[in-house]
Amino acid sequence: MSRASLPISAATGWRTPAIMLMVMAAAMQIAFASWWTLIKNFAVDGIGLTGREIGFQESIREIPGFLSFLAIYVLFVMREQTLALVSLAVLGIGVALTGWFPSAWGLYATTLIMSIGFHYYETMNQSLALQWLPRAEAPRIMGRILAVAGFAQLLAYGLIALAWKTFELSYAAVFMIAGGITLAIVLFLALAFPDFREETPQLKKLVLRRRYWLYYALTFLSGARRQIFTVFAGLMMVEKFGYDVGDIALLFLVNCVFNMLFAPKIGAMIVRFGERTALTVEYVGLIGVFLAYAVVANPWVAAALYVIDHAFFAMAIAMKTYFQKIADPADIAPSAGVAFTINHIAAVGIPAAFGFIWLVSPAAVFIIGAAMATGSLILARLIPRHPDQGMEVAWKARRGLAPAE
Repeated sequence: MSRASLPISAATGWRTPAIMLMVMAAAMQIAFASWWTLIKNFAVDGIGLTGREIGFQESIREIPGFLSFLAIYVLFVMREQTLALVSLAVLGIGVALTGWFPSAWGLYATTLIMSIGFHYYETMNQSLALQWLPRAEAPRIMGRILAVAGFAQLLAYGLIALAWKTFELSYAAVFMIAGGITLAIVLFLALAFPDFREETPQLKKLVLRRRYWLYYALTFLSGARRQIFTVFAGLMMVEKFGYDVGDIALLFLVNCVFNMLFAPKIGAMIVRFGERTALTVEYVGLIGVFLAYAVVANPWVAAALYVIDHAFFAMAIAMKTYFQKIADPADIAPSAGVAFTINHIAAVGIPAAFGFIWLVSPAAVFIIGAAMATGSLILARLIPRHPDQGMEVAWKARRGLAPAE
């Protein structure tokens, strides 16, 4: 089936932008979730790395995210939709190669390839979602996309948990299967869906505007917070509590079930109560979770904290829709790259630096995380009840420049 160009408003049936976003989300999660499930155990048990090397590996993983702003220059030679598919293919290739290079330098190289695909896909995915989805319904649809992604994660984690010991699969085999499935889905997407034409032409230059400062600040702290969870909460489960591959996969399985069941409801909650309330709930919860991480001694309590921590990620929809409401429509694509770069400024340095802190005091890492969540909470309270262009912060509403809060 050849790909035709089609206006977003003319899409009908199953070949719609929303469905394409869902399928892309599933393809990404099949590769990335499999990689993420195995990577800590592969690094510790398969290669023999310590927290220091894993910290450096995580910093390398975040470098492409830091350079996400360069995606705007790639758009001079290909459309956003095309770049999203190319990035998904690179992600699949990087994951497929991971198990064939069981050394620190091999892991660094395959991590870099995988990460280039992952971060450039995520940059384009965020941009396309904010352009393709109607503003009034964007949180609900994003919640459904998270639910589909959760199902793909569930499939990946479930198969790993069931098949790892049953069939005695090697790390290389699982990485190859996951990457290969993602590449097959990319081929399907390229053949089955048309090229959707955006209604507003996007600026082909970097955009950094003063009136977006609150979004940038929240994005920066979000990147720092994410590293505490993705790197050190997972490392705690493996090192301190001895979770093996099957245990981690089952834990992730619970996270997926939550996304499948509750992400659409979280999207609906954001529509009803607004972005400020959703982010407030997220950051208050995170302060408690991080402080509990610092003192937890029971593996079951640690597992519960890990699931609760992951559950708050669905609230990040609110940050995206906040920006959708305050942004000039032509700024969305260039701002997506800039936002990912800001998100990864802290992410590049934190894993390596905190890797050394971890060797001295793991609890200190989580206490710092609680301080970061506190900063995010203070900033979230500055979001107006009804954000819009020109009404980016709460004090503008109080001055009568926007609807009363």
